[in-house]
Amino acid sequence: MNNLNRIGLDTDKSKELAQLLNDLLANYSTLYQNVRGYHWNVKGDKFFEFHLKFEELYNNLFIKIDEIAERILTLGYTPKHKFTDYLKETAITESNEVTNGYKSLEEILEAFKILLSKQRHILSLSAEIDDEGTNAQMSDYIREQEKLVWMYSAFLNKG
Repeated sequence: MNNLNRIGLDTDKSKELAQLLNDLLANYSTLYQNVRGYHWNVKGDKFFEFHLKFEELYNNLFIKIDEIAERILTLGYTPKHKFTDYLKETAITESNEVTNGYKSLEEILEAFKILLSKQRHILSLSAEIDDEGTNAQMSDYIREQEKLVWMYSAFLNKG
């Protein structure tokens, strides 16, 4: 097996994984900026709750953005860093409505649906090539976001 990268994974599959992680990075970066906007601009009912929760979320997203970029580097590839690239790739749209906390939470739930789908796809590929590092990272993200979906949905009385 001479087609292995420096951490012992198949080079071609690692490249595919890095591309998927770069796509995930674009989606996280877009969501991060949306959540910063929600935090800065939320008004009205439940202001203090929304303001605090949005800050918790964007701090969490900031850490994950860094971890995803570092995983791409660990696989031997370069993480994208330009918002022009992110906006071409992201499935999460930039938010225009940032003052209504309830609407913002709905947008976050939609973004989580996108992230969860992408992360499950990455999890499947990382399992296929025995990439435990990426696999564990995606599993952790999925578990955490599924819980947030439950909690945010309960707050919005959506079951």
